[in-house]
Amino acid sequence: MLAFGIWAAVGCVFLGVGVFAFFAKKPMGFWANQRTFAVNDVAKYNRAVGKCWCVYALAFILLGLPLLAGQNSPLVMISILGVVLASISLMVVYLLVITPKYQKKDS
Repeated sequence: MLAFGIWAAVGCVFLGVGVFAFFAKKPMGFWANQRTFAVNDVAKYNRAVGKCWCVYALAFILLGLPLLAGQNSPLVMISILGVVLASISLMVVYLLVITPKYQKKDS
């Protein structure tokens, strides 16, 4: 039960990042310690990034449910592998969908 509580708290931090992105006035950074590219529509870009983080946070919390099965349960592998796949999916969506759509094109 404690493990799921910690897992859900981390998921709530991700949810907080997503909600913060919705209300950010400047383009929300995705990668740590990297400047955001020039964005053509900041509000729509931040909304897209916020949705991405919120969906990831909810998936993260749901993937933690097998932790409730008890200690030494083999179902924990679902949580571990699921988070790896969800994290990779988050990065792929950002790079292949959000970045090309909102990056300013040089004229």
